[in-house]
Amino acid sequence: MTTPVSLKSAARADANGMHMDEDDILPEAVAAPLVVEFTEEEIIGTDSDSLSSAQPRPEIELPRAGPTPANRGRVVTIMNQKGGVGKTTTVINVATHLALHGVRVLVVDCDQQGNCATGLGIDKSRVMHTTRTLFTEPEQAAYCRHATAVPGLHLVVGERSLVGLEQELSTRLGRERCLSEGLEQLLPHYDLILLDTAPSLGLVTINALVASDAVLVPVQTEFFALEGVAMLASTIREVRRRLNPNLGFDGVMMTMHAPTLLNSQVQSQLKETFGDLIVEPPIRRNIKLAEAPSEGIPIHIHAPESNGGKDYRDLAVNLAQRWNLHLE
Repeated sequence: MTTPVSLKSAARADANGMHMDEDDILPEAVAAPLVVEFTEEEIIGTDSDSLSSAQPRPEIELPRAGPTPANRGRVVTIMNQKGGVGKTTTVINVATHLALHGVRVLVVDCDQQGNCATGLGIDKSRVMHTTRTLFTEPEQAAYCRHATAVPGLHLVVGERSLVGLEQELSTRLGRERCLSEGLEQLLPHYDLILLDTAPSLGLVTINALVASDAVLVPVQTEFFALEGVAMLASTIREVRRRLNPNLGFDGVMMTMHAPTLLNSQVQSQLKETFGDLIVEPPIRRNIKLAEAPSEGIPIHIHAPESNGGKDYRDLAVNLAQRWNLHLE
């Protein structure tokens, strides 16, 4: 039997004029032990794509809010832990429409960006008492309110000092109830108090939930909407268990809606999931809604007959019915 030789030996042998068979020069290749061959097979059946197939969503149970206590205004937090869903736009335009029809409304801006003041034409730099004062000096609550261009609509201005407020409150006893104390003497003077919150679950937002009778949730008609509401529902249950057993949901409203197949599918899914908690109509995407804050006026004054103006008008009327508010 011929013994295979290495290539180097073969090269030396050839250089010396020796003749060697090709089989002696190149040994037969053998399969590498680490090479794995893959084959594709089509699997037919209902479980063929279990990782990517969407599973039916479980129904999200949201605790319902109770009626407004006697002889005081209803306190509603507009909240979604996802940013950019139209919370401030909703607060400004719902409050404006209700105030224009005889409802006494107070807006409390609990967001350090202070966009409610901008949208209602108030110069934040000239304001002395703000939402921070309402938290830290509840006896000054009456001086925190500021009139707006809309009769019957008052605003407590939020601004950047709210950023450091959470650290200041963290050492206080009963720190989750500071806003409740600040609002206490204002409640009898209004029919509705709307709290605008930041898209985060900090101590200021917890104060808003503790002070509230109910939560109204704006959601975009997109596929992350249900996840956001589910996360918020978990937060509300925790607040109910530990701090405010009367807190519940007043509704889920749809914003930034467009006549696309995707938006329509999500709209149908939201209605199926939340039923009568959905507040109609969905707010359509509208350039006039984006323009109004730059003018410092609500949509009902800037462009009342635009799609945004009509949608927020109808939404405010439906919310007034839920809140048992009489419109003139």
